Amino acid sequence: MKRFYKEADVGEIDGQWRALLDGRPIRTAGGRAQIVPTRALAEALAAEWASQGEQIDAQSFHLRDLADFAIDAVAQDRAQTVRDVLPYAETDTLCYRGDPEDALYQRQLALWEPLLAQAEQRYDIRFARISGVLHKPQPAETLARLETALAAENDFALAALKMLSSLAASLVIAMAAIRSDADAEALWNAANLEEDWQVELWGEDWEAAERRAARFEAFKLAIRLAELARA
Repeated sequence: MKRFYKEADVGEIDGQWRALLDGRPIRTAGGRAQIVPTRALAEALAAEWASQGEQIDAQSFHLRDLADFAIDAVAQDRAQTVRDVLPYAETDTLCYRGDPEDALYQRQLALWEPLLAQAEQRYDIRFARISGVLHKPQPAETLARLETALAAENDFALAALKMLSSLAASLVIAMAAIRSDADAEALWNAANLEEDWQVELWGEDWEAAERRAARFEAFKLAIRLAELARA
């Protein structure tokens, strides 16, 4: 598509913000007004439009696509989004460890246990730790409190959490990732601990490395959305 506008800017509406193209507001992929909670997020969305050349690259609007998902999907059924995300706590990667005599277990204990302990303290909950891969239910009270915490997040944070949970296979990592003090790289490494362990043992496949790099970019994008919506 040929570029059809000269300038991308932002405007305020009732205390919220939106990107503008030559003064005209943008709509989401679903046809809704693309109104966001912070100027910082609106400016980032406008920057994606401003960075286009003579031809618009539809595949380059990564932040817009995620923001549109927050508006078109999450905001329309927040309860369903919470139901989609909560199961990642029931099968959280951080809770499933190797056997205590295994070297991998020691690595998992060192990287995963602090994250679990922080989540337990932050939300006043308790996770069951499991050796092996057989499923063990998490306490009902833990899931209920996490559901309440999820429901308290804004639409954009929930959109970010859905992506982060899927990428990390861990709600604990996802919820830590949207905090203002998050260390994205450390959390990503924790999510990929077992993959890294296999690489140490058998070497790295370049295709797998490329896939991991792409997934990390998506992970950072989701963190950025949550951060900009909170700014």
